[in-house]
Amino acid sequence: MPLVKSTSSFSTRFAAILISVIAIGYIAVIAEKIIIPLVFALLFSILLLPLAKFFEVKLKFSRGAACGVAILLFVTGIVIVSYTIGSQISNLLQDWPLFRDQLQSSLSDLQKWIALTFHYNIQKQKTYINNAASGVISGGTSFIGSTLLSVSSLILFIVLTLIYTFFMLLYRRVLLKFLIALVNEENNVLVNDVVSNIQIVIRKYILGLLLEMLIVASLCWISFGILGIKYFILLGLITALFNIVPYVGIFTALLLSALVTFATTGASTHLLLIVITIIIIHLIDSNILLPFIVGSKVSINALITVIGVVAGEMLWGLPGMFLSVPVIAMAKIVCDRVEPLKPWAIILGHEKEEKKVLKFPRKKKKKTVQVVQE
Repeated sequence: MPLVKSTSSFSTRFAAILISVIAIGYIAVIAEKIIIPLVFALLFSILLLPLAKFFEVKLKFSRGAACGVAILLFVTGIVIVSYTIGSQISNLLQDWPLFRDQLQSSLSDLQKWIALTFHYNIQKQKTYINNAASGVISGGTSFIGSTLLSVSSLILFIVLTLIYTFFMLLYRRVLLKFLIALVNEENNVLVNDVVSNIQIVIRKYILGLLLEMLIVASLCWISFGILGIKYFILLGLITALFNIVPYVGIFTALLLSALVTFATTGASTHLLLIVITIIIIHLIDSNILLPFIVGSKVSINALITVIGVVAGEMLWGLPGMFLSVPVIAMAKIVCDRVEPLKPWAIILGHEKEEKKVLKFPRKKKKKTVQVVQE
């Protein structure tokens, strides 16, 4: 009787993979309020783990106190950055009359250009704008309500993330034992290897990202300061923060910086200089800083990065765009070490260039014949 092969066909495996992807995506959407804070807490706990260990081992703090102090220092840093941005925005709001006058002047010039180019008179344009404005005003109440709801949701999200981070640091050994207990005993070494590599890669990635943000912000501050741009500190922080999101963030920062510069100066020269400067800084960042500081820590190809950013935005919005790269990096580490998942590690990673070794033909050695005289 012939033996029946246990390997499944390609169509069966593809159907299983497709069903798994759909199920994971569905769970990610319906449970986003639980999963997003947990993923952020995982990243923050990996980042803060060495600091918590320092307080626990070197300074002899209890584990709970060490975790609490590490999170407190982390929150202090976030508060300092937020206060700096908030103070700059409050100063920017003082220039609102200038921004309004500049907007009205630009809108008047635009209406004249439309009337001359497309023969659509100014009165019809004003009627269209007034109708649109009345629609916006009528929906103002719902907009304010949704804004207040978003602020309350953001506060709840931050509190939950900090609580999750604290408990992940506190019960890190319990979580590791749980992961080890899920697999067979012979795979314990594999689980420890995956966990340790995820910690190393994610920690280096976050620290590299922070270093890249600092360098980009410094370049913006120096460049904008030399050009005499108003609110150069705010524009540098905006460019550095939005630069976290691959490919999309820099264009958003460019738009916001151009809008702020145009509103405060109204000079087309400053606007052009801002655009050119941000493009040059982006080229330096993407071709020099990113490959050496961040790219060496997370080896994911550009195609998967773009797909991950788009998929993250579709699933979780703006937080998904931030989380896409570290989540893909963790998935790649798992795929690299689990034999059935290694094909996925190939598509996630970079193409390894094979070094061509020049081979020179070897000279044939002449055979020497020894004559033995009798």
